[in-house]
Amino acid sequence: MSNKTDSNLYTVLFAIGMVVVVGALLAFTAASLKPNIKENERMEKQQNILYAMGVNDNGETDVAFISTDKVSEAFSKYITKQIVIEGNDVKENDEAYLIDVKKEQAKAKAGETRRLPLFIGEKDGNTFYVAPIYGKGLWDAIWGYIAMDKDMVVQGVYFDHKGETPGLGANIKQRYFMDDFYGEHLLTDNGVFKGITVAKGNNDPKNEDKTDYEVDALAGATITGNGVSAMIKNDLKLYMPYFETLKNQAN
Repeated sequence: MSNKTDSNLYTVLFAIGMVVVVGALLAFTAASLKPNIKENERMEKQQNILYAMGVNDNGETDVAFISTDKVSEAFSKYITKQIVIEGNDVKENDEAYLIDVKKEQAKAKAGETRRLPLFIGEKDGNTFYVAPIYGKGLWDAIWGYIAMDKDMVVQGVYFDHKGETPGLGANIKQRYFMDDFYGEHLLTDNGVFKGITVAKGNNDPKNEDKTDYEVDALAGATITGNGVSAMIKNDLKLYMPYFETLKNQAN
């Protein structure tokens, strides 16, 4: 008599049972970890926003965020207001930092109104306006946060990526690249939005000219640099009406 465990039916039932058990364990694990994942996401976004406006633990050349045990307190201290711009509507939203910029871009492509989060901070008597941006590098997604003053002059940036080439495109998150953006103008003297181009062959390698709308490109990372240029121009231009309103209110 053949062993029942040798039958095809047993094999199928055993496989189904294993799939159910493993699936249940994975679902339980995912549900258990969800609060931690959300908390990590919150802290990371808050660290990025603060970094862009100069609240960090940087040394001379390194990139160092506010530590996770201090970031919540620092965010509450320096970020005085979070707003969401939706068409002509501007509302405060204490969880604006959780808005998924990628999903908002997809909504805009589908013809829906896109939500634009903006974070207003105060540091050393200066007001910062920090906007998130999102784009495409050579291999995958790139993103960042740009801190500006009321005239849309850059006061700091933070860039990151999902899968750019180490030593090449991945260098968008290195200090020497990010620091080049400080002081760069996004608008012409006439108030026309120009953005910033990551330019190969830029004639200003020391980045002393802050009104040329260019920073020096990363060696061997042309496509990643083009992605940075594109997301700055495409996403930050959408904030123009808000900054024009600020200017009108000041006059």
